[in-house]
Amino acid sequence: MNARTALAASALVLLGLTSLAGCSAYDSIVHKQATSTFDDVEAFDDGAEVDAGWIPTDATDITVRTSTLENAADAVILLSSASALADDCTEVERLSAPTWVLDDAPDPYTAKTVFACGDWSVMSTDSGWFGWTPNSDEERSAADAG
Repeated sequence: MNARTALAASALVLLGLTSLAGCSAYDSIVHKQATSTFDDVEAFDDGAEVDAGWIPTDATDITVRTSTLENAADAVILLSSASALADDCTEVERLSAPTWVLDDAPDPYTAKTVFACGDWSVMSTDSGWFGWTPNSDEERSAADAG
């Protein structure tokens, strides 16, 4: 094996190892996002870096995508739940949309209404809820007025 072949083989091995361990690092660097999953609300409360008081207590299979930019508030959450949202969530006309999509999340553009839960907009899914923040000032104002 000559030096050129050895160098090429080493580069391929290094690239392969980086790609196996680097998907989340790649997303963090290139797409400026990080994705985390939590089995239930307790795990979410212990490990999530976002505050989402609208999440029902029976929620499971929680997926969270957040921005890796400093002081960015953008986030999306997809979860399974059989419960309704809290009473402080008000149904309003949808005027915002999430920054990111998640696999298996519904298309927010098909929703005519969402629930405004503070800074979050939340829509129902077949198995639970999909929420994003920030929502629009108009959604928050409509919720406060309603």
